[in-house]
Amino acid sequence: METIRAAEGETAPRMFQSRVQISANQVALRYKKLGIWHDVTWEEYRENVRAVCLGLVALGLEPGEGVSVIGENSPEWVYCDLGIMHAGGITVGVYATNSWEQCQYVVDHSESRFYFVENEEQLDKALRFRDKVPRLERIIVWDIKGLKRFKDPMVMSFDEFLAVGREKDRQEPELFARRWSRIQPGDLARLIYTSGTTGPPKGAMLTHRNITWMAQAMAEGNPVYGQDEFLSFLPLCHIFEQLFTIFMNIRYGAVVNFIESTDTVTDNMREISPTVAYGVPRVWEKYYSGIMIMMSDATWVKRGIFQISLRIGKRYAALKTSYQPISLWLRAAYALAYFATFRKLKERLGFDRVRLAFSGAAPISPDVLRFFQAIGIPLREGYGMTEGTGVTCANQADRVKIGTVGQALPGVEVKIAEDGEICFRGGNVFKGYFKSPEATAEVLEQDGWMHSGDVGELDPQGFLKITDRKKDLIITAGGKNIAPQNIENQLKFSPYINDAVVIGDRRKFLAAIIVIDEDNVVKFSQDNKIQYTTYASLTQHPEVRKLIQKEVDAVNKTLANVETVKKFTILPKKLYEEDGEVTPTMKVKRKYINQAFKDLIEGMYKEGNA
Repeated sequence: METIRAAEGETAPRMFQSRVQISANQVALRYKKLGIWHDVTWEEYRENVRAVCLGLVALGLEPGEGVSVIGENSPEWVYCDLGIMHAGGITVGVYATNSWEQCQYVVDHSESRFYFVENEEQLDKALRFRDKVPRLERIIVWDIKGLKRFKDPMVMSFDEFLAVGREKDRQEPELFARRWSRIQPGDLARLIYTSGTTGPPKGAMLTHRNITWMAQAMAEGNPVYGQDEFLSFLPLCHIFEQLFTIFMNIRYGAVVNFIESTDTVTDNMREISPTVAYGVPRVWEKYYSGIMIMMSDATWVKRGIFQISLRIGKRYAALKTSYQPISLWLRAAYALAYFATFRKLKERLGFDRVRLAFSGAAPISPDVLRFFQAIGIPLREGYGMTEGTGVTCANQADRVKIGTVGQALPGVEVKIAEDGEICFRGGNVFKGYFKSPEATAEVLEQDGWMHSGDVGELDPQGFLKITDRKKDLIITAGGKNIAPQNIENQLKFSPYINDAVVIGDRRKFLAAIIVIDEDNVVKFSQDNKIQYTTYASLTQHPEVRKLIQKEVDAVNKTLANVETVKKFTILPKKLYEEDGEVTPTMKVKRKYINQAFKDLIEGMYKEGNA
């Protein structure tokens, strides 16, 4: 399928219209309903976008105004997004898991006049705050299950709304093209509210130029083709998912497959077997953990074959990613290991067609990367932030160096400031924070350099290594600077540890809060006949504590003495986004954890010196 090259003055609507012209009758999207996968062609995609655009225009949307969207990943979400942008509006994504208060903040702060919601659950949230958001005029619901008899002058169904748009099209058939053709590259395309680990979210302003630039730059080193297939399952209001489901889909004509629900991701992965896979570290860590628990249940013969194959795979991957020659016997051994073990394993996971795999949005353990490289899944790490339209650096093509986030994208400059902070500039840098010039001035210099807030190092080949968040660096009572991220990543590589938060700022030693991996620890308890009644009682069982101590000791052996975790406590609960403990991409809110579990933390330090 033909690739659309970036043109001067390009906008998201122009990029979309070019794609439809090239690929009109080819499949753009797929979704599953009542057990059957349904295709949406590019022409059908455009007709829905056209109806959304003109529906908004008919309701009075003016260029530059915000329109909010909330719901799980679906064709309707992207119809709304593209329709809003074609009308000259600004798409404002809202996390489906947000509380009604959080939804109110985003809809109100973005000054949205219209609000697309998925279903009755999301409508209920909207109805709770609509009277407190004076600019909000209309709520449009695309799944009206349970709402057939519901009547409200402010609420309309998506079908009714589309009918308004189609009637407008009949009245003014030239209006659609006239509306989107007026949009300029520097116009705002979307506000993305950063989930942030501290303070209220800020609305990052991304322009049409940011979107079209990133759509091309991201694939310069990791090419995407029209025959590629994606599985859309990360939150669509997050920049990471938008890169694939919207930007790359339009630029390269790849097919996007929407999951049925968040509970069917692994099933849908096996059904679709995408060629390009991506996920946040938690996704890859759960896959790794699942593989390890699956192998522990296998016969001793299969376990033995797997371990031997894995050792061969790791040796092969280590040489390959460090650009060293691979002997003939190792190539042959790896081919045998792949045929005997990895091929079937990848089929079972739904990764048998994967030719590109990405991890982003948060740091991932190098050991997890090595594991997937070893079994033949070319997982590579990238680095970026919403303010940089999602990607700044990435391990590209055959330029992969595990332990780094790769080299800067073509057209992006990266430098390390005197205090170690990573700064970058290029076509990916955002316009600023909506209605917050002060916050913008804190991170964005007049000459275009963006201050990331991350600390890192550049090697002679330009590979970037992230050491930590600037604000997360720990200075011990002895004056030693310690980056907790590396320690936490090593702890999380254990199949029994889901999350770890290292503590020690101004303290005499490091301690950690540990969140267990429930599936694997439950299996351990069953295998060892450990009795427990609740999740909390499982976490506090002496045998479970011994298990975690063994994992902590193993990590400590790889660290300098000052970096070792002297004490830990196992949290008697899981971390939930709804409780404010993690972001929607499962990054731990360190400041919140320190406050919420202050007594547990103080207890570790009151027990005496380690």
